[in-house]
Parts: sequence; structure tokens; C-alpha cells
Amino acid sequence: MSSDSPDVTPNLDGGDFDSSTPELIAVITKARALTNQYNQHPADDADGRRAILTELLGHLGDSAYIDVPFYCDYGKNISIGDHVYIGLNCTFVDNHKITIGNNTLIASGVDIATATHPVSAKERIIDDPARTNKYRTMSAPVTIGNNCWIGANATIVPGVTIGDNTTIGAGSVVIKDIPANSLAAGNPCRVIRELE
Repeated sequence: MSSDSPDVTPNLDGGDFDSSTPELIAVITKARALTNQYNQHPADDADGRRAILTELLGHLGDSAYIDVPFYCDYGKNISIGDHVYIGLNCTFVDNHKITIGNNTLIASGVDIATATHPVSAKERIIDDPARTNKYRTMSAPVTIGNNCWIGANATIVPGVTIGDNTTIGAGSVVIKDIPANSLAAGNPCRVIRELE
């Protein structure tokens, strides 16, 4: 993270936070500008594309590739390992840390979210005139291990950890941890069998 970047993880302890503070809006605005620049940058300028991602992300590993379009909230909360491939039209809502291990494949249309809200409207809506937004938001990290394959259009929700060497089937909704060396799929995603 560059020295001029503030701490952009809104709340590491799982409590709620106000995403409309000037500090967080400034980081989001910069991330939107950088993702827009990246998504429109010439595909044959690998060095220029990597320079944009290096400014946008918290960590970008060697030989990591992100296809376009790509979308995220803060950018700096995303850590991508070596030799990672991320397909087109992926969205990473990085209110908290998103960590992706080495040699992991993420297919097109994958959504990773770290932000969540209370299910009950009574708990979700905040009656506070001092706040710009009127809803309670919390966050939890998402961790994807080494050598994983996340199938197309999968959704991974806040707080999930996917272990090393695991494959998640296309269209899966991952709502709980998936152990290492597993083939898992479905909505909700569940382990189908162990992989060697």
C-alpha cells in the first residue's frame, strides 16, 4: 500500500461501519477511476495494465492476470498471489480483505463479497440524522487458497475460506468454509467428494 493511502479496511473486528465517510468515499472514488482506466487500457500493453493494477490492488503477484471488465470497491484490500488468472466480468466487493493464493483460477462472472447487512430491517435500518447512509453494514474477509479453481458465475459470501487445491463448481453459492482438496458445488455449495 502506498504511503499516501489511508487504512481502507472499514472494520476488521466485524462491527458495523459507515461506508459514506469522506475518507472511504475518497478511496472508492480513486478505485473507480483506476478500474475504469484498467478496463479501457489497450490489451496489448501488459506493462501499462500491470502498473494500473499495482496502484489499485494491495498486492499483485508475479504473472497474475485479470481480464476485463473488472470491478472492485477499494482495491487496496485485495491480495492476489502468483500465477493467478481472473476471468472477465468479475466483481470483488472488498470492504474487508480478499486474499487469493498462488496458481488459482477464477472463471468469468465470479462475485466475491465481504460486505453484509443484518437480515432484519429493524436491525439493518439506522435512524440517525448524522449518517448519510441509513443502513448498517458489516464485513468479513474472504480467503481462497493456493491451486484453487472457482467456476464461472460462482458467488462467495463474507467470511468464507476455501482451502488449497479445491474446485468450486460453476454457479455455486459458497456460504460456508470449504476444506482443502475438495470438489464442491451447488446452492448452497457443499462438498461432493475429496480430491487427491
